[in-house]
Amino acid sequence: MAVGLGRAPDLALRRVERVLDDTGSLCVTLLEGLRRTWDVRQWWGEFIEQCWFLARVTSVPVMLIAVPLGATISLQVGDIARQLGAQSQTGALLVAAMIQQVAPLAAALLVSGVGGSAITSDMGARNIRDELAAMEVMGINPVHRLVTPRLWAASTVSALLCSVVILAGVLGGYYFNVIEQGVSPGAFFDGATTLLQFPDLLITLFKAWIFGFVAAAVACHMGMNCDYGPVGVGRAVNRAVVVTSIVVFAFNYVLTMIYQVLFPPRF
Repeated sequence: MAVGLGRAPDLALRRVERVLDDTGSLCVTLLEGLRRTWDVRQWWGEFIEQCWFLARVTSVPVMLIAVPLGATISLQVGDIARQLGAQSQTGALLVAAMIQQVAPLAAALLVSGVGGSAITSDMGARNIRDELAAMEVMGINPVHRLVTPRLWAASTVSALLCSVVILAGVLGGYYFNVIEQGVSPGAFFDGATTLLQFPDLLITLFKAWIFGFVAAAVACHMGMNCDYGPVGVGRAVNRAVVVTSIVVFAFNYVLTMIYQVLFPPRF
């Protein structure tokens, strides 16, 4: 029993060291991928291909998620606002929630869950087939050739998906608030502009852009360092999605807190 208790601190220390080591390796992958960004000719073709792939696999799911999500927020907020006699402000609350919080998170999670898992499996398959090692033997840096275009593709598509989430969510909320609950369209859109500032949209696009970088960096890192074999690739995909979700929510909290200090909400 005493021996088991003595091993517990050592085991916890090793786990902390492993987490710190993985975090440092992830940061190295991200920074090394951004270091050769200026050499656009080397990764432009792969960037276009990855953008098309990510947009193709995420555009339909993001609309299928955003429309019922906006409708649900509008339905719940509309019932509460009607009891308080402020039903016309449902549009303001819906649009503010979609723009400030829901849109960047939904875009990032879809890029991670759909596109990021594909990126991880692709990089993992290249790893277990020793393609990455072969590229290094030929004098080609696999990070510059493969990671850099995926970083910029994921960030670009994430920012574009953020706009799609906002539009689809507002349409879903408009249907339930205006058609089902009887609020006039003028009151809906007039209220939508009361709680928003122009920097709200900028910070939303910026957060989605950053979240795309995070999702692609985690996916590439997990795939390039997975265990050999199909099981290792599957575990890398699972870890990539989980780690991306944790890091995205942590970044979202930090960025939101900084933004609230710099631009206090308007009432």
